[in-house]
Amino acid sequence: MPDLIGIVLWPLKWVVELILVAWHWVWTSLGFGAADGITWVLSIVGLVIVVRAALIPLFVRQIKSQRKMMEIAPELRKVQEKYKGKRDQLSREAMSRETMALYKKHGTTPVSSCLPLLVQMPIFFSLYSVLSSIGQHVRDGVGGVGVLTPELTQQFFDAKLFGVASLHDTLAGAWETRPDGWEATVGILVVLVILMIASQFFTQLQIISKNLSPEAKTGQAYQMQKIMLYILPLAFIFSGVFFPLGVVIYWFVSNVWTMVQQFIVIREMPTPGSDAAKAREERLARKGKAINSEGKIVSMERYVEEQARLLAEAEKKKAVAPKRQQPVGKQRAKKQTRPGTPATASAPPASSSANGTSAPAGATVGGASTGSASEKANASDEPSSLTPPPAAGQAGSSTKNAKQNPKKRR
Repeated sequence: MPDLIGIVLWPLKWVVELILVAWHWVWTSLGFGAADGITWVLSIVGLVIVVRAALIPLFVRQIKSQRKMMEIAPELRKVQEKYKGKRDQLSREAMSRETMALYKKHGTTPVSSCLPLLVQMPIFFSLYSVLSSIGQHVRDGVGGVGVLTPELTQQFFDAKLFGVASLHDTLAGAWETRPDGWEATVGILVVLVILMIASQFFTQLQIISKNLSPEAKTGQAYQMQKIMLYILPLAFIFSGVFFPLGVVIYWFVSNVWTMVQQFIVIREMPTPGSDAAKAREERLARKGKAINSEGKIVSMERYVEEQARLLAEAEKKKAVAPKRQQPVGKQRAKKQTRPGTPATASAPPASSSANGTSAPAGATVGGASTGSASEKANASDEPSSLTPPPAAGQAGSSTKNAKQNPKKRR
């Protein structure tokens, strides 16, 4: 297994050695001793600068991905609520498909938020492999896998921080073998591990306390972040015991870089809705500036003009928008059209049952209808399009009653 790991990490180990040797040449050109501990410590710091500077584009992408993940958080919760309590295979697959479709639509994935860390880990283990093998290379009289020659390997082996702590020593190894000055080596490693843990804790604390929106503080991910805030330091304690001093220095300097980087991000590019975003808006307001709808910093006058324009456009769209009509059901439509609704077909001329003469149904004399009572009865009893026609017997009886009492019919 170690040989397989060495083969996989070989290209990265070659790059790590190249960067270390290049910085070593820079510092020795400036007058530092080739075998001095400070020279190799500064070379390790230079390695951190090169690696973290190369990761800045990935860090910017990480920030954008985190912003998009916050934007789609409500939609993700809807998908989760949709399949809440469903444990069958089909429901799980459907939930996974909808979630991935949502990620694809917005052009983000949860992995994008972890890219800088995922890229740093192989480099970290490559440096660990290079420094851990220094002692064996010196005993074998060989160099590293690349530009780290046997002479440079010997110089690194002889280098001591503050004249006592070897950069290839570990806390566990110094405690077990107890070479000359092992107390100082253990003390330096303990102090560096404490500083490394403190920097990591402070970085995560300022993210949780200042750079999270109120919605993010109510989710399960927030609870996990709070738990990891206290669990990660324990992992650093155990790992720091077995890492060489040079690796611990790299880790500590990298944490300091992360802490400064996060401070700049929280101050200048905070999460919308967070406490840091409110503090930034207050700072800009004191300077007579504000952030427009495009996220750019503009003067307060232009900001007020933009807000007024957006408000006017919103009111204009609201005024011209068509109003939604309430749909009418069939039963309600019947009730609305039945009273006073004229017949769909015009009534034919009715014949007088008394004399057999016919008269127009609408003819009037002196404001009163000249039609017979039979005509009125037939007109009133004429079936509409919504009511069934009366029976023949009923029609005859109604006509007879109308002749006997015409006033009542009117």
